[in-house]
Amino acid sequence: MNALDLHRLAHRLHKQGIPVVPDLIRQSIQVLFSSVLPPEVEIGEGTQLGYGGLGVVIHAQAKIGRKCLIAQQVTIGGRSGSVGAPVIGDGVLIAAGAKVLGPIRVGDGAIIGANAVVLRDVEPGAVVGGIPARPLRASDEAREAFRREMREHFGVEVPDFGAARDGAEAR
Repeated sequence: MNALDLHRLAHRLHKQGIPVVPDLIRQSIQVLFSSVLPPEVEIGEGTQLGYGGLGVVIHAQAKIGRKCLIAQQVTIGGRSGSVGAPVIGDGVLIAAGAKVLGPIRVGDGAIIGANAVVLRDVEPGAVVGGIPARPLRASDEAREAFRREMREHFGVEVPDFGAARDGAEAR
């Protein structure tokens, strides 16, 4: 049992309109995993949280796609002065310590580097990193290694978004 398993139970109960219990589960997740996963958050099938979800914070209005990997200490949240929360596509990797903030979209198959601060939309298949995050170049070998690791260790098949990223390379 990890933070995501408990969240899925809380989310299911919340959708059924059951009062109090989803909030108790949310509080249990916060105590056990130092994570904030409100019952309202939609997290797609096959998505996994690294290290059981330790330190992960997700805004109640955020939407997380299918087959994503979200590492420890990641924040997916709002931003002062902005209304809304991030929408994360399918097959996205968000590395340890990254912050994805504000009403932005992260495209399918994107890779967000460790400790990146993402404040703008990320194109499908793009690799971003830095503070603030910007597109980075990634070799085809590195992309294939990522896809292989997701398949072998997590059972997640990430499509090759190489064609989508050609126009998004760093200039």
